Amino acid sequence: MVHLGIDIDQFILLTIYPAAAFFAVGFIAKKTKMQATKSYLLQALACIAFSIAYFTAVPNGGAQGLAIVLGMFGALLLFMARKQKIQQPEQQSI
Repeated sequence: MVHLGIDIDQFILLTIYPAAAFFAVGFIAKKTKMQATKSYLLQALACIAFSIAYFTAVPNGGAQGLAIVLGMFGALLLFMARKQKIQQPEQQSI
């Protein structure tokens, strides 16, 4: 069996760190009553930062799949932030 440079316990931790950061940003945004657009943007930046870090820092491509998923999730959050920003003026006019 090919060893990619990280063990399963390390991979689980690499999965938990971005999830904890994602939920921490959401929790802080809710407590400070931050706009949803800014919350989505901060969550997207956290996901993209973890994705870049996993591509560069994890040896032998051990977390490339996780990095790709985090990058796609960050891009999705950017689209959600854009949609929320567009819908915000519509909601205020109603």
